Amino acid sequence: MLKNDSPIYVLGTGLSHDGSAVLLKDGKVCVGIEKERITRKKHDGGNDTEAINYCLAAEGITLSDISVVVQCANFELPEKDNYRGPRVFKDQSIQLINISHHLAHAYSAVGTSPFEECSIMVIDGCGSPLDQFLALHPEYAHLLSEDVKNTQEMQCEKDSFYSYKDGKLSPIWKDFSTMETQKTSLSLPTTMHSIGGFYSAVSNYVFGDMNDVGKLMGLAPFGNSDVHPFESFYTENERLFVHQDWKSNFNNPSDDYNSFTSHFSEYADVAKWAQTQIEHAILHTFEQRLKLSSSKNVCYSGGVALNAVANAKLLAHFPEHRFHFEPAAGDNGLALGCAYYGWLEYLKKEKVLHDGSTCFGRNYSPTETEQAIAQFPQLLTKKAHSERELIASCIEQLTEGKTVAWFQSGSEFGPRALGRRSILAHPGIDGLKDHINLNIKFREDFRPFAPSICKENVAEYFENGTDSPYMIVVDRTKKEHLDTLKNVTHADGSARVQTVESSWNPRYAALLKEFKRKSGIPILLNTSLNRKGTPMVETPMDALILFQETALDLLVIDHYI
Repeated sequence: MLKNDSPIYVLGTGLSHDGSAVLLKDGKVCVGIEKERITRKKHDGGNDTEAINYCLAAEGITLSDISVVVQCANFELPEKDNYRGPRVFKDQSIQLINISHHLAHAYSAVGTSPFEECSIMVIDGCGSPLDQFLALHPEYAHLLSEDVKNTQEMQCEKDSFYSYKDGKLSPIWKDFSTMETQKTSLSLPTTMHSIGGFYSAVSNYVFGDMNDVGKLMGLAPFGNSDVHPFESFYTENERLFVHQDWKSNFNNPSDDYNSFTSHFSEYADVAKWAQTQIEHAILHTFEQRLKLSSSKNVCYSGGVALNAVANAKLLAHFPEHRFHFEPAAGDNGLALGCAYYGWLEYLKKEKVLHDGSTCFGRNYSPTETEQAIAQFPQLLTKKAHSERELIASCIEQLTEGKTVAWFQSGSEFGPRALGRRSILAHPGIDGLKDHINLNIKFREDFRPFAPSICKENVAEYFENGTDSPYMIVVDRTKKEHLDTLKNVTHADGSARVQTVESSWNPRYAALLKEFKRKSGIPILLNTSLNRKGTPMVETPMDALILFQETALDLLVIDHYI
């Protein structure tokens, strides 16, 4: 029984692929983790026991301290005691609420946004099935078109539009699509007519993996936009559909990396075509839906919202609107949305303004770090006795062209390394980009890196000077800085910028400022602290193992070097 003055905890859990758990304390995120960070299995999902136990242990509480648990899965309503393995709720008298997929995406954006009122767009590959959605939200049946209601095949959410006002989130538009039924190299377990499903299908064609959509965005700048003149999307009655005959134009799917490299230009052209197609589809969808709302504040979530190139097009196309792109827009953010639903809708509490941070992981104590380091006696290790000494040691290496693994405080939640679990390097020294891709990340040489820059300097180096703290919007490097920033600028002159603020990343901001003082450049190359096919590191031990496996020059864990 909670005392009247006890904190109110709400637990959100996402059981899709990219599973996660998030804990709110009095309406604020106090801890959150993606399951893959714990299990070390990329895109791990399903059973949520490890992620929930991580959150409870980090906060030092038990399930008895939780007021409500809200969960979201893809195609099922998970049992309390079992979901792809035993769950922690067995024998617990705890309130367990189910919500639909797109609703969880919507609440994740609302909860992390700076807005008191807004519209919310959700676009992904595949959300909740229609029958599950109606079972959870029968009051929203009137939003569905007659085509959706009369289709007998299985249908799932593909895009949704909501309004948030006076503390209440309400759906304005819902669209569903039948599931993919064709059996070809471009067939996937997703909806036939979703933007996300289309992009995943192209990713599968080019790389042999439907989850490599981020790589597809990175490949597109190398392609020619004039090679494929046909369209993939069309609209009927304000609903977006995919021309299924587009697949007949592509009959050379990549079998392996050698196949990919042998036909690099061909696949780059396909990537360029697909990227252009989804940009047009996203802009058209926003044009249609924004007519339904008077709000100039717009939140955007769902896996498609991670496309940083398309996001830049949205900012340019709708300059009168203010956008919040949810940093964990993919299924890893479902738990975040579930937690905010529990606080705002189930408990009817007022929204607590989010501080902007995405760093929800637990801190590791000096003792834990020292115990991990002790298992690697061959490493030359020292402890910096001050912030100044720590930063000076790193700057010396960075200015000489060395690579630095930067592990600080609690880890980021979401797909981007933002200065807590990062690999850092000089943005302009020749050969560094290829060295990091080949000998540290062990990945394709076309893969780009991001520039981290203090917010106050961004307009000096990038054309739009866009504030982009979550590395989720691209800008263009100014021509006079192209050589200086060759390692963080894409083939087409674009750059996926991260603007850094001292308010929630003070040590990283201090490092950037000192690098500017020493080198004259207020920018560092930033990429996630992992290697190809593995999640970002979570623990000191994870970081040390990665350090041993790669050609990284320096590993910094808090004050340990």
